[in-house]
Amino acid sequence: QVQLVESGGGLVQTGGSLRLSCAASGRTFSSLVMGWFRQTPGKGREFVASINRSGTATDYQDSVKGRFIISRDNAKNTVSLQMNSLKPEDTAVYYCAASLTVAYGSRAARPQSYGNWGQGTQVTVSS
Repeated sequence: QVQLVESGGGLVQTGGSLRLSCAASGRTFSSLVMGWFRQTPGKGREFVASINRSGTATDYQDSVKGRFIISRDNAKNTVSLQMNSLKPEDTAVYYCAASLTVAYGSRAARPQSYGNWGQGTQVTVSS
């Protein structure tokens, strides 16, 4: 099993930045495809970004491309989401997710591909 703990959420004004972090334990971190998802009552759980096991490939939801950057540090067992130019529509609970089994690609954007989830961290962007 994998334990995931998100941190870094908070309140920020439109145009500001936040950096979310996710600490993983319980498995060799480099064995995990990692993803970030966000959830609101209106949109449900939405893909935000993913990164492959080695950190050499990333994918982003169109709405965050150019603003968000996902990265990982396999030596520290962490994955991060740098969020820049934040907009009110980015307001959501952000979840870190890990998959031991998914082959990195389009399926990494699907919540169903992830078997481990963090508790979530609230990001609120004020207008």
